[in-house]
Amino acid sequence: MREEAATPQPAPLHAAKKALRARVLAARDALDPAARATGSRAIASKIAALPAFDVAVTVLATLPFGSEWDSRPLVQALLDRGKALLLPRVDAASRVLVLHRVADLDADVVRGYLGIPEPSPDAPVARASEVDCVLVPGVAFDTAGRRLGYGGGFYDRLLPQFRAGVARIAGAFDVQIADEVPAGAHDVAVDAIITPTRTVAARR
Repeated sequence: MREEAATPQPAPLHAAKKALRARVLAARDALDPAARATGSRAIASKIAALPAFDVAVTVLATLPFGSEWDSRPLVQALLDRGKALLLPRVDAASRVLVLHRVADLDADVVRGYLGIPEPSPDAPVARASEVDCVLVPGVAFDTAGRRLGYGGGFYDRLLPQFRAGVARIAGAFDVQIADEVPAGAHDVAVDAIITPTRTVAARR
């Protein structure tokens, strides 16, 4: 998992999120490795073709953990095109994400919080105001753009810090699209979800 438990939520909402999280993670974990690889390539190709991604100069992304879609080829292509890449590092003490600039996926990335690939603490620190496009991780999404994370609320605290108009794009396998994601007042939605077969523009 990417995150620990966050601020306590109303019991029914917490229970609904927990149930959906468990169901979707089980379905994602059960995907055939070959299907996961093929799906990852399709997601990456579709994100690369998005106008918001194409024109972005500075992109905040994450590297894959567990059964998440493999963003590494897309991130490497981003670097090869001369774009600036930022990756988040968990500051466990303050429970926030710190953004770092990464130039080399081998030299600048280490095994971090809970084993997640993260930027080295020595990598240059960046500001949210520099970001033009965000690739947002998550467990489940719906067609309204509602997002279910891993339970720590890290991205719900980070996403409001970006400039208005910054594209918030999520890659996901089709099994991660739910009929409805339970959400509270502090849950932040994404603008689009890209799956191997669909491009879901959020209906707000």
